[in-house]
Amino acid sequence: MAVDRVETLIIGAGQAGLAVSRHLGKRGKEHLVIERRRIAERWRAERWDSLVANGPAWHDRFPDLEFKCDGDAFATRDEIVQYLEDYARQNTSPVRTGVEVTALHRNSDGTFRAETAQGVIEAKNVVAATGPFQKPIMPVMVPESSGIFQVHSANYRNPAQLPDGAVLVVGAGSSGAQIAGELQRAGRKVYLSVGPHDRPPRAYRGKDFVWWLGALGKWNAKTMAPGMEHVTIAVSGAYGGHTVDFRRLAHSGITLVGRTDGFADGQMTFVGDLKANIERGDANYLSVLDEADAHIVANTLDFPPEPDARKLEPMPDCALHPILSLDLKQAGITSIIWSTGYALDFGWIKFDAFDEKGRPAHERGVSTKVPGLYFLGLPWLSRRASAFIWGVWVDAEYVAGQIAAH
Repeated sequence: MAVDRVETLIIGAGQAGLAVSRHLGKRGKEHLVIERRRIAERWRAERWDSLVANGPAWHDRFPDLEFKCDGDAFATRDEIVQYLEDYARQNTSPVRTGVEVTALHRNSDGTFRAETAQGVIEAKNVVAATGPFQKPIMPVMVPESSGIFQVHSANYRNPAQLPDGAVLVVGAGSSGAQIAGELQRAGRKVYLSVGPHDRPPRAYRGKDFVWWLGALGKWNAKTMAPGMEHVTIAVSGAYGGHTVDFRRLAHSGITLVGRTDGFADGQMTFVGDLKANIERGDANYLSVLDEADAHIVANTLDFPPEPDARKLEPMPDCALHPILSLDLKQAGITSIIWSTGYALDFGWIKFDAFDEKGRPAHERGVSTKVPGLYFLGLPWLSRRASAFIWGVWVDAEYVAGQIAAH
């Protein structure tokens, strides 16, 4: 079988892989980017049809290429795919598609050997740029014998994909909230399971939420506050961008329930925490407004006041009298969409590069266990912004510099 040799092998041609390719290219460093299927494959194959970015196009981009859409718009899934393709083309990134790494080994001389169906690739350095959305987490709760159609949000495409009937969406982060709204607009009866979450304002006093994160220093936060790693963030770029307000969703006709707890004998059970979860989200929302107001005063900024932003709709009846058990058949629920997040999956790395919790052991993306191994695109790799298109740029520049010096 053929053996290719390259100085640096980048595994993954999404935003992280293309960013580090750009930085290595600027340094004149030889490298190869391989992708299991196509550039931006997860954006193409693991996102629903109507998905849009949660940040405006002026913000969620690389510094050396603008989106073709209006900068204040929220780029669609297809526009993001096109953007990443254009970026690879603009930089003549050496991308080889249709090449999936089945195993990565470390040779006795400290180099690496990547096994693929197309042959072996040996490299001095390897960058794992496979992103944060690797393995969908889909609870084994409702058996197939129940007759309920079940799909993870990674495999949901549009309402027509689902059988007729009501839908239960489990998980109320950005994905779950967007999908629930789309289903309701399509005329479906929707139940939405809401757990603990933060829900920042889409915009406040004339500035988008992403602007405020920068102004308040939150994008550059280096470490997570205790318990912050798995906090669900509910914010949406759908329909021109809006603040996710669960009180408003309930008053619009979506039935909210608490965290999904279990299933037995046709009955789905929920924790009675819906009201507390909504109140926690409201407190987070109001705290961001407080910080923004304080920043405006401290910096004597002339931003228009927005008193209506602090008005909350009444607590919905479904939160005051929560549903704790629901007979799916009687409720007409024929589908469940599990918007329950993702886990990392580095099973293809066949040597110890991980900490005691099975996560990559690294410092700013540089492996602390294996010289020559690097990670990119993971949440909180170096700061809060690390997993975003514009945020990975800084991490990629640092990693490329480390590779150049290695």
